[in-house]
Amino acid sequence: MSKVKKVVLAYSGGLDTSVILRWLQDTYECEVVTFTADLGQGEEVEPARKKAEMMGVKEIFVEDVREEFVRDFVFPMFRANAVYEGVYLLGTSIARPLIAKRQIEIAAETGADAVAHGATGKGNDQVRFELGYYGLNPDIRVIAPWREWDLTSRTKLIEYAEKHQIPIPRDKRGEAPFSTDANLLHISAEGKILEDPWDEAPEYVYSRTVDPVEAPDTPTEITIDFEKGDAIAVDGVELSPAALLTRLNELGGANGVGRLDLVENRFVGMKSRGIYETPGGTVLYHAHRAMESITLDRGAAHLKDELMPRYAELIYNGFWFSPERKMLQAAIDNSQEFVSGTVRLKLYKGSVIVTGRKSDKSLYSLAHVTFEEDAVYDQRDAEGFIRLNALRLRLGGRRDRG
Repeated sequence: MSKVKKVVLAYSGGLDTSVILRWLQDTYECEVVTFTADLGQGEEVEPARKKAEMMGVKEIFVEDVREEFVRDFVFPMFRANAVYEGVYLLGTSIARPLIAKRQIEIAAETGADAVAHGATGKGNDQVRFELGYYGLNPDIRVIAPWREWDLTSRTKLIEYAEKHQIPIPRDKRGEAPFSTDANLLHISAEGKILEDPWDEAPEYVYSRTVDPVEAPDTPTEITIDFEKGDAIAVDGVELSPAALLTRLNELGGANGVGRLDLVENRFVGMKSRGIYETPGGTVLYHAHRAMESITLDRGAAHLKDELMPRYAELIYNGFWFSPERKMLQAAIDNSQEFVSGTVRLKLYKGSVIVTGRKSDKSLYSLAHVTFEEDAVYDQRDAEGFIRLNALRLRLGGRRDRG
């Protein structure tokens, strides 16, 4: 192994990253700096600090980045109405660039010459982390233990941990029925019992949403206020970005909103099956589209819908810091200047139903659209409009008929 002086490790405090921490110390004989991010995953992150201290780490970073996560990553993505392959709201994908960004910043602060992550060699996350690293520091050294070591099973990981006296929680010793990833936007589950796409996911897989069948029989009605494309208030109460998404998670989860069973195409080439819960994000997605429906010009709205799959794919594949994502973001953000107002929705047994929308910036004109008599639209104008649009069709039709 070429010499490494100091490495910044994305550290959760769990079995995998704790083994990685010790493996880095032994294999590269280097100093390890740990970074633990509170992204709203629903678990305490401070225990990671104590575990890192116990393992001899001198420089430990444990940070609450929930507000930055929602404000600078989730909200810009939702301005685009981004969904991957038609349904996935990109909950895992959008968290990786923030972690990568902080690792690179911490490396600069601490004088580290390398960064490391715990993603496996089969998944998308290795790509997302490393494209983020290189996009922010082209000369950084990247260490991906799962592509280097011979600890190829959970049993070997546990044996390594026991050999090196790395504490393993009792509930982590058995074979987990599936793996999870969580943050404030979503929680995902994949692997093991979920690998056969024909088998229905058992109910215990779900943790953020009630079974829609068991959800309340009475709809929950809410309002969401928007300002320039970003949600700023729920039921008239202004909230910070993270607090707002937390509130929508509570409301959506209680009504069974946001469940998704998806077989997706990974960037590395294989298909995988995942179970996703994105309650607050699902509510926000429908509300934002409803707000755009009355404030966004038709041409801009349709162009956004054309650009969205490309934008979503860039995020899924790890190109958050790419020039093309930034170019698309600039266009998207420009479109949001007048996307302000209020949307009313009903949440009911897994469904999000838009029941009203209003805005001072609305392009909706009752005077023009009414079925009653009006003084602003001359219906005779439509004849010339239709004849001009039909001209090429008529010429083509005459040719085809000989």
